Amino acid sequence: MTQSRQDIATLREFFQRMPKVDLHRHLEGSLRLQTLAEIAVEHGIDLPAYSIEDLRPYVQVTEDEQNFHSFLAKFRLLRRFYRSREAVERITYEAVADAAADNIRYLELRFNPVALSRAQNFSFSDVTEWVGNAIANAQKDHDIVVRLLLQIGRDEHLQVAEEIIEVALAARHLGVVGIDLAGDEVNYPPHRFAPLFQKASQEGLGITVHAGEAGGANNVRVAIELLRAQRIGHGVRVIEDSDVVRFVRESGVALEVCPTSNFQTGVVGSLSYHPLPDLIALHLPVTINTDDPSISDTTLTDEYMVAALVIGLEPAQIRDTVLTAVNAAFLPEEERRRLLERFTAWNTLPTK
Repeated sequence: MTQSRQDIATLREFFQRMPKVDLHRHLEGSLRLQTLAEIAVEHGIDLPAYSIEDLRPYVQVTEDEQNFHSFLAKFRLLRRFYRSREAVERITYEAVADAAADNIRYLELRFNPVALSRAQNFSFSDVTEWVGNAIANAQKDHDIVVRLLLQIGRDEHLQVAEEIIEVALAARHLGVVGIDLAGDEVNYPPHRFAPLFQKASQEGLGITVHAGEAGGANNVRVAIELLRAQRIGHGVRVIEDSDVVRFVRESGVALEVCPTSNFQTGVVGSLSYHPLPDLIALHLPVTINTDDPSISDTTLTDEYMVAALVIGLEPAQIRDTVLTAVNAAFLPEEERRRLLERFTAWNTLPTK
């Protein structure tokens, strides 16, 4: 049945008010376009355009794009803006403020120290400290809890990956709770990272791995077995292999699903055929996330609207994914329990 504009507006208001959790959001994909333009002018960064609308096609996915490598290419320009401590802290603070404005109450923000350090040859520990300082300030000003994940590229040198893990271990007082492996899973298998990720897991860092996105279902099994992944970034292609579905369900590993991103990268051909309902029906732990809000021009409220109106989830199912996300958060058990109590206290669903 077609919903009226009033029904759609009511649903959007409901989802906007809903306290939310985002476990899969990249800092480098969360920059305000106005901030990009201002930093470019301040630091003399040569851009293809300086007005917001003219700059938009270079950093956001346009309607005619639906390609994984085209999506990743947006980061080449976005990673040129970390020109000073002030820029890193501003971009981070604004990313948290924007999440809080969308009523996200728990956020795990991931970033690649290599990307943040490259423009001015900063140290990994310095940029991590600056990001940590910014989230501390943002948490004081906004009703949100933020934790950090340090990302490692699949094409990275092992020595660099080891250094990033060492920084993550040393920066837990700044809110760092885990590491992430990301990038081109088709051309860069993860096997060489196994000893490093196993050590990181033993040291108490949470492990999430991008898998089952551009690559097939078996990549998810490898990430769990070899890298000790506790969560999988995207993971939607597990649906292609019933044995992997069963393995993921038995492992209890949560999937960080990002619907709009999955469409824009070409992982799914149409949002109306997104496997999210099937993943839920198969009793897999599923969460809904934004991935890169600036690149995709989305919010978590938008993702919930897509999940409800296009993919076909009920509001109660979407709320269940929030509770799944709380349970999958990389938090000590006592902190997770307190967070879960806060979310379960909010139990109103919209009337039909």
